[in-house]
Amino acid sequence: MDANRLKSLLEQVRLGQLSPDEAAAKLRDLPFEDLGFAKVDHHRAVRVGVPEVIFGPGKIPSHFAEIFDRLAQRGNNVLATRVTQEQAEAVQAQYPAAVHGELSRTLTLRQQELTPGKGVIGIISAGTSDIPVAEEAAATAEIMGNRVLRLFDVGVAGLHRLLAHSDDLRAARVLVVCAGMEGALPSVVGGLVGVPVIAVPTSVGYGAAFGGIAALLGMINSCASNVTVVNIDNGFGAAYVASLINHQ
Repeated sequence: MDANRLKSLLEQVRLGQLSPDEAAAKLRDLPFEDLGFAKVDHHRAVRVGVPEVIFGPGKIPSHFAEIFDRLAQRGNNVLATRVTQEQAEAVQAQYPAAVHGELSRTLTLRQQELTPGKGVIGIISAGTSDIPVAEEAAATAEIMGNRVLRLFDVGVAGLHRLLAHSDDLRAARVLVVCAGMEGALPSVVGGLVGVPVIAVPTSVGYGAAFGGIAALLGMINSCASNVTVVNIDNGFGAAYVASLINHQ
């Protein structure tokens, strides 16, 4: 259920095409659906415009598949992140059209075409080791109705690779930049464009990278004023905010 479907339902009641009891039955699980082990939030799309997203870790495959199924039954696009092969197989047995991203570790089911965002979201990775986080961001942005441009392996160790895409950078409406090591790339990108840059520190690097903390601190201390930062490896969160910006 989303805002448009809710309005359509109320209009059917107004026109006498649907009885109040029938409408109430359709809205029975609108606040949430209690599965015992989980409370599936079917109201979230009405509140914030995006259905609930499933976070895979800690869920046994059967529970994961049941949550996925309950969301899919409402006709929405469904997104799950940090998905294991076993979880994906449990869902694909029932929904063969669900796509499991090997790199992104996402599982997506596209059931409706959404209003597209106003522009392009650029997803950038500093190195190839950052691509899994970048792909999580890309899969998230795409299932939320955005056009995505991927620019991978354009880190500061070879800055000419980034500058070769200057026109693409300036054409984007918002940029998500994923980098590990010292996390310098978002500051460089921020100095080249006049749009929001969402920095994603990744847990890539040798010991002193401290699992992404070095990149996180570097990005928080960015001297580029258009750079904001999400948590380590949180490609999903970065793309979610980028999608909100792109749809405004």
